[in-house]
Amino acid sequence: MDQAQPQKKFAIFFPVFLSFFVMGFVDIVGVATNYIKKDFGLSDSMANLIPMMVFVWFAIFSIPTGMLMGRIGRKKTVLISLFITAIAMLLPLCFFDYFGALVSFALLGIGNTVLQVSLNPLAAAIVSQEKLASTLSMGQFIKAVSSFLGPVIVAFSASQLGNWHLAFLIYCIITVLSIVVLFTLPINESAASETPQQSSSFRQIAALLKDRHLVYCVIVILLIVGIDVGLNTSIPKLLMERVGLDLDDAALGTSLYFASRTIGTFIGALLLIKLSPVRFLRVTLIIAILAFAGMMLSSSLWPLLVLIAVIGLACANVFSIIFSLALKHDMVHSNEISALMVMGVSGGALLSPLQGLITDQWSFTSGMSVILVSLVITGFISFKFKS
Repeated sequence: MDQAQPQKKFAIFFPVFLSFFVMGFVDIVGVATNYIKKDFGLSDSMANLIPMMVFVWFAIFSIPTGMLMGRIGRKKTVLISLFITAIAMLLPLCFFDYFGALVSFALLGIGNTVLQVSLNPLAAAIVSQEKLASTLSMGQFIKAVSSFLGPVIVAFSASQLGNWHLAFLIYCIITVLSIVVLFTLPINESAASETPQQSSSFRQIAALLKDRHLVYCVIVILLIVGIDVGLNTSIPKLLMERVGLDLDDAALGTSLYFASRTIGTFIGALLLIKLSPVRFLRVTLIIAILAFAGMMLSSSLWPLLVLIAVIGLACANVFSIIFSLALKHDMVHSNEISALMVMGVSGGALLSPLQGLITDQWSFTSGMSVILVSLVITGFISFKFKS
């Protein structure tokens, strides 16, 4: 595969990276929830059912998707996920009410779960192990760009097309394009990755947790997603509490964090071509811990903004590095391992309620310590991996 001509490499990587772009569509749920709440006059509890309809499927469908891949292959599983996503994007264009929105975002969550489980092993099948961490980081960069563009596409649809949910039409067209280009691409998965296709059961997948290396990987995935969720909700509150910004201005801190993560994934994709993923992981996590500790102590606007950006840059590649470490550890069971890693994404939400509980009982700063402790644990685990 590494001896392929540049044109052939582009033909292989283009549909894979386009699928990573589709993976970012799920993040439209944040801005869409606010529009749907306004359109139908929903209460907060009713509106919050919409993101829940996306998130819950990571726990339910991750392992079954890993089992499905063993039977039909990775490419076919990715195509199924894209087909489900296309239907999810099409539904709001046919009928649009609250129930339709719930069904649409449920399908989007199911499609995204299947896509996240299957796309990473597909990428692993077409690159060498040495380039896997860099390739997955580039995929995460493309996903981050897609997530970043979501509010822009919605705003464009609302202002220029006259209806915000016409953004789903744009997403549907891109998804169909992704289906077409991936379907027409011949990929010999087993030959490319030297990994035999095999079916698996729930018991076989769960048995992988006897491997300490994989347990460490699942824990880090759970914690880094929890850290990400915690930062997204905490940064505006931090800026309001420490420097007195109003909500609209404080929300820009979250945008800064997302922008930093997007830049960080791109930089990581380049650096990881040459650098050891484990050493890179350790250094960036140490930087993140120090920056977060400084953020908890700072009460000035510009130092806080700089530290937020540093944390975003430092945490940007943790997910992709851990995913690559898990896949490379046991390529024979890459389908099952991918399912376990993505299932860890749903578990990441456990940290946010804990943070809220501690905040209610003591203080906002005390609640933030949950994120700091999670970063420290993640940094400690990084030294358990062989460099």
